[in-house]
Amino acid sequence: MARSAIQIAGRWLAAAAFLLPCAAGGQELRPYTVTGDAIMESLTGAPGDAARGRALVLERTSTCILCHSGPFPEEKFQGDLAPNLAGSGSRWSEGQLRLRLVNASRLNPATIMPSYYRVEGLDRVGPAWRGKPILTAEQIEDIVAYLATLRE
Repeated sequence: MARSAIQIAGRWLAAAAFLLPCAAGGQELRPYTVTGDAIMESLTGAPGDAARGRALVLERTSTCILCHSGPFPEEKFQGDLAPNLAGSGSRWSEGQLRLRLVNASRLNPATIMPSYYRVEGLDRVGPAWRGKPILTAEQIEDIVAYLATLRE
């Protein structure tokens, strides 16, 4: 049953990712360094905007809320396939959150979470997305800034 749910979620995520607007199209990936289980430095050199990050998390086209639930009482139909985002800022540092968004498969090769800021070594990528990250560096930083505020 769990395998079936994961397969369905994977198909759903693939379909959702195919329909996402190409926010990062044409943008070169900015270099970053992974240290242990984190990317310590901001991808943009500046902190993100937590309000924009919250909006991105709740925007169904970004896919976050399709798998995750969290402290969003106004949102119906939150996901339950992935960890609840409540307390993210207490569980992980900004650097750890950043790596999870950039390339979660580096921490767990079997994860169903998309690599939002990676283009190399991916299989089954829709033609419109080949060579393009799903999110921009700025969007990654905005989401990191928001998740870091979730302390409870």
